[in-house]
Amino acid sequence: MIRRSVAVVSALLLVVVALVAGCTIDRGSGKPRAAAGPIAKATLTPAADATNVNPTTPVSVTISDGTIDQVALTNVAGKQVRGELAPDRRAYTITEPLGYDATYAWSGTAVGADGKPIPIDGSFHTLKPKSTVPATLNIGDNQEVGIAAPIILQFKSSVTNKAAVEKALTITTDPPTEGAWAWFPDDGGSRLHWRPKNYWTPGTAVHVSARLYGLDLGGGNYGDSDLTTDFRIGRSQIVKASAPSHRMQVVRDGRTVFDFAVSYGEGNEARNVTRSGVHVVTEKYEDFMMSNPPFYTNVRERWAVRISNNGEFIHANPESLSAQGSANVTNGCINLSPGDAQAYFPTSLYGDPVEVTGTSIPLSAADGDLYDWTIDWDTWKTMTALRGAPSAVVSATPLPPQPAGAR
Repeated sequence: MIRRSVAVVSALLLVVVALVAGCTIDRGSGKPRAAAGPIAKATLTPAADATNVNPTTPVSVTISDGTIDQVALTNVAGKQVRGELAPDRRAYTITEPLGYDATYAWSGTAVGADGKPIPIDGSFHTLKPKSTVPATLNIGDNQEVGIAAPIILQFKSSVTNKAAVEKALTITTDPPTEGAWAWFPDDGGSRLHWRPKNYWTPGTAVHVSARLYGLDLGGGNYGDSDLTTDFRIGRSQIVKASAPSHRMQVVRDGRTVFDFAVSYGEGNEARNVTRSGVHVVTEKYEDFMMSNPPFYTNVRERWAVRISNNGEFIHANPESLSAQGSANVTNGCINLSPGDAQAYFPTSLYGDPVEVTGTSIPLSAADGDLYDWTIDWDTWKTMTALRGAPSAVVSATPLPPQPAGAR
């Protein structure tokens, strides 16, 4: 009896020792077998130790066979990146873009369905651009513009990956509006215009989204930041400017509200021809100093509305008052009496069309950056990069611009 008791006690001790050691007995071999580890698994996106990661890449951690207890993604300065935990606590997704050329590290724990914790850890590094390229939009939030206003995206340097840029741009309009993007010649940086096929419908609401941050612009250059704007098309106001008539009508919503006696460019040489074609109002000044060397320098003019970068303005000029309505004597501007210019000035908006007719030279690329409406629609559509290299638009008027004002 004593020997059997000792044997039983010995067997029990072996079981206890096996349990304390974290092992079980493999019945096939009779040897101890290691206990199973935690069943939860963390999957990092991007993977741990990844490099050259685009900062707009989706970043997340997902847990299988378990849930997240606590988690954070931080930069080297210890600042936590914003994220969102899934309702079932099985995933955590970063909700803000990351920085360029930066290291980010995960920390935290997850608990498996078996109750065993696992660490959430690992790091990755984002790409380092050769440079980042800023860009600007020409129309600001809540701005009201005229029916001929183009949308202009101007980059600070040249862009070679033009198709990718166009794919990153969205124009939303209410009511729907047919339009297209077109690349213009670089003038210190790549430039992209969007305009409707025809003048905008008054009252149209426009939203522009340019998702440029993290975008490969070509040559190792990347977008500096995303851009958005929401603006509205105002009333329809068209200036009808027939040079042979020596008059100028302002037509608002189909009704002529002003009919002014004016004087256009004298036209005896190319430099003083008021260009024919659809100009666009871009700026206006109650006072503006105009120069056209060697003919005059720093002459103060009133109620000046710029209609091209060739120096063409609609403005008051008392010196040409005797010719207004009967002869064209100016250096290219459209001259009005002081009273008429003052009456027109507050009614003008950025983007209003000014339709000049009856002169010997057409408006073109040589006259500045806003000659959009001189390009026919079929040609405009060839200036996209989505169908290959955009077609170039060559100026028909190889004359240098006169930015200061032509009077």
